[in-house]
Amino acid sequence: MRKLDWRALLALMIVLVLALSACGSGGQTTEQPAAGETTAEEPAAEEATTAEEPVAEEPATEEPAAEEPAPTEAPAVEAPATEGERKVATFSWTQEFDTLNPLYTGMWFVTATYQLWNVWAWHFDENSNPVPVLVTEIPSTENGGISEDGRTITFKLRDDLVWSDGTPLTSADFVFTYQMSVDPANTVNSTYPYDKVESIEAPDAQTVVVTFMEPFAPWLATLWHSILPAHILQPVFDEAGTLDEAEWNLAPTVGVGPYRFEEWESGSFARFVRNENWHGTPPNIDEIFFRFVPDDASQTAALQNSEADLGTFIAYSDVPTLQDAGIEIMTQPSGYNEGWFFFLGDDLIPGHPALQDVRVRQAIAMAIDRETLNKDLLLGLTSPPETVWDSLPAYVSPDIEPWTYDPDAANALLDEAGWVDTNGDGVRDKDGVELVLVHGTTVREIRQDAQAVAQQQLAEVGIQLDLQSFDSSIFFGGFADGGPPYTGELDIAEWSDAPFFPDPDHYYWLCSQIPTDEAPDGGNFQRICDEELDALFQAQTTQTNVEERQATFHEISKLMHDKVYWLGMWEDPDVWAVGPRLANVRFSGATPLFSIAEWDITE
Repeated sequence: MRKLDWRALLALMIVLVLALSACGSGGQTTEQPAAGETTAEEPAAEEATTAEEPVAEEPATEEPAAEEPAPTEAPAVEAPATEGERKVATFSWTQEFDTLNPLYTGMWFVTATYQLWNVWAWHFDENSNPVPVLVTEIPSTENGGISEDGRTITFKLRDDLVWSDGTPLTSADFVFTYQMSVDPANTVNSTYPYDKVESIEAPDAQTVVVTFMEPFAPWLATLWHSILPAHILQPVFDEAGTLDEAEWNLAPTVGVGPYRFEEWESGSFARFVRNENWHGTPPNIDEIFFRFVPDDASQTAALQNSEADLGTFIAYSDVPTLQDAGIEIMTQPSGYNEGWFFFLGDDLIPGHPALQDVRVRQAIAMAIDRETLNKDLLLGLTSPPETVWDSLPAYVSPDIEPWTYDPDAANALLDEAGWVDTNGDGVRDKDGVELVLVHGTTVREIRQDAQAVAQQQLAEVGIQLDLQSFDSSIFFGGFADGGPPYTGELDIAEWSDAPFFPDPDHYYWLCSQIPTDEAPDGGNFQRICDEELDALFQAQTTQTNVEERQATFHEISKLMHDKVYWLGMWEDPDVWAVGPRLANVRFSGATPLFSIAEWDITE
């Protein structure tokens, strides 16, 4: 990789250290909004499921740096035409969509497009404040939108909402969205949080009444992430009995947002054009053109050559080059952290026996020098997070002792657990089983570098790490799709994820979220059913008192840290590269392109 000029590196470190400091403070929350109030966290997990974040790509070894590989040539794509005064912005996306139907995906590169063409009922601004979009106001106890017992929430819709084809958007579409989310005929990404709902009613065209089984604190961050058009999809469901194969999933010609879907050419590009039926302020830009590029190097080249106006997941090592080309780097806290998810398995899909022992997982945490990894691969601009909630300090237990690099302690724990090298091949074993673990992630270069570092360091304590990498469209497949993290193919899966930012809620570790052949939806791909943890996660959703909920998350974060169900590798805020033609650009951590209608192009 190229070496950085020390002056450019110094400037980069100052800019990004300040940005990352802002990220830390921006993720803190002191109070949630009434009755469902949230704090600065993220994932969507669903959202929290498949998001990727920008990272650096410097080699971890002390060997001479190899020459930087030439960018992989992107598929030939004709630049979008500019007709007269027509304004077209080109976004460089390093992952292609898997589907555009919100029921079937948690991929960040898809969910980020919803602010264009299938908006949430409300967005979050750059300060994580909710902004009404389809509703007239955010429900609260003060305005009567939240019942005294915290179970019932009433949403008032605007009376000027129409789909992009001119059909009125009403409360019936909200009810339909709920029904399709929980109907077992649809193999959805997850039924959460709608599986917490007792009933949803539409007393009139502009009113939606949601009643939860119990008070549900994280509703503000989890409900109404895009709405389905009942007039288009109800006939499809009635005829096919499912939406799994609906044409709308890949070609959603009807939506609601400042833009409407126009075209998606697989492997090449997608286009969204101005929606003349949008109820809000008309967007300044006529078309958003997404060009799918194969890797980070191609994206950097496109930005440098003015072939792209916007890029994201920028490697820190490329920032000076882009800044020299007149590209503005903007960092936005989003709650994401890169980490390892350990597959424990169960009776349906057994996991590696070594990972069933907490001592082995703890030994792994101490056998990897995460601090040096952050220093070498990410230029020392990030730190290893100890919990999924590190961007929300108020929800992290103050009693957590960070896992430090200590190979001697790791060896001692492995010995104590009975994993020893009986045959002298350098790999520990027990009861005839070798301590060989399969680690899988996506093809991003930073992750390949991190894999190599971890493989070498684990080998020093007698653990063999077999490495695999996948295209994101395969890696992030769900249980029904045979996604590698779900099937037991991987003992350890790595990616960047977050809770339902800006709320700390997360559903991966609920026992009810373990997928089965009969119920393939569910986010608990690790197949962890810890009764104590499950009870805590269930409790926090009902706690509308901020201090009480924080105390519960203190228990959750410490339990997960001590049992090493997740091991943080590096902090991962959103890093955007904004070309000089774009103006009025703002980003949000929860709904990144929330202000897209305000953006403009200046020549």
